[in-house]
Amino acid sequence: MTKQHFLTLKDVSQRELETIVKRAIELKQDPQQAVRAELKTLGLIFSKASTRTRVAFEVAMNQLGGSAVFLTDSDAQTGRGEPVADTARVISSMVDLVAVRTHAHSQLVEFASHSRVPVINALSDDFHPCQLLADVQTFMEVRGSIRDARVAWIGDGNNMCQSYINAAAAFGFSLSIACPLGYEPNSQLLKDNSHCVRLVDNPAHAARDADLVVTDVWASMGSEAEALQRKQHFGGFQVTQDLMAGAAADALFMHCLPAHRGEEVTAEVIDSTASVVWQEAENRMHSQKALIEFLLSSTF
Repeated sequence: MTKQHFLTLKDVSQRELETIVKRAIELKQDPQQAVRAELKTLGLIFSKASTRTRVAFEVAMNQLGGSAVFLTDSDAQTGRGEPVADTARVISSMVDLVAVRTHAHSQLVEFASHSRVPVINALSDDFHPCQLLADVQTFMEVRGSIRDARVAWIGDGNNMCQSYINAAAAFGFSLSIACPLGYEPNSQLLKDNSHCVRLVDNPAHAARDADLVVTDVWASMGSEAEALQRKQHFGGFQVTQDLMAGAAADALFMHCLPAHRGEEVTAEVIDSTASVVWQEAENRMHSQKALIEFLLSSTF
């Protein structure tokens, strides 16, 4: 059996990524045209809390006519020391695809290497590719093609930032990243994508003339113990009205949520007409539905 995984955006071709996003827009407009997935089951194995990702996957699978099974560490034997490889072998023998939300990206890679069916990265410490499908879909719905757009990332060089780096290369936009010293994304990832990504130390420089400004929480899941320290380091990396004023006149604002108003973004920005965060959140379901359809059709 040939299987297609989705652990990062680089696991599929640029053409396939564009096809998935365009399909998400089509399915949003006309859900009835979806390829049905009766008798198909999606396994969800989550080691981290989730609202949007879990609901999006479960609703998408339900609307396709299939079903979803949800397990946390307390449900699965991995929480009691079972090897990841063994869990992958067993779970993938019973379901048609698996979405894994975990800490170490290496565990996700190990799971996929022993799985009989497609594995989706539902978030790891290094990447969050499903969110980027929704973000690109949202930009395309509001502004058209994202190719040649100018995107600014403000804040932590985390899994979202690193997924934006991959997205810049895949979808053909330029990305300016402003991070506090010591919180930059992976240096090799920056080097490999230097043709479309630049790192700056000033948020205003990154946001200047940007078509899209994006941020995320200062302390991601797993970094909560550093929250107080991070507040001190990230104080100058808040997305404010003044920062948005330096972007393009019709610039959009995105945030993967949950957001902390008054920290990484002000209430004035996230609740402004420039903000498309609610459309972005809704599109998680449509884009993940398109991804499920693609992966099931790619497995034979």
